[in-house]
Amino acid sequence: MTDSRLQKLQAMLEEDPNDPLLQYMLALELDKVGEHDRSLELLKGLTQADPPYVPAFVMAGQQLAVIGRTEEARSMWESGVQEARRQNNDHAAEEMTQFLSELPYS
Repeated sequence: MTDSRLQKLQAMLEEDPNDPLLQYMLALELDKVGEHDRSLELLKGLTQADPPYVPAFVMAGQQLAVIGRTEEARSMWESGVQEARRQNNDHAAEEMTQFLSELPYS
């Protein structure tokens, strides 16, 4: 991942700041370069959008689990499963349900 990719995504977002896919892609790139807080901030914003962006629940939960914030990850995925079902996204609901079953209790 290079800074130029980040710059390109940021430039595209300047043109269309409400594009959830671009925001999601930027969040993933930020995570790759170690900017976890900024990444999580973007992902959490997407989970609160209207309509919520279901892939953001998946990735935010994964990032939270990786950094040891297990209960936050659990909450993110539980909310994500509910939203995925509301949006008839069975694949995402099943994926997050699987993640939840593998998440240790703290």
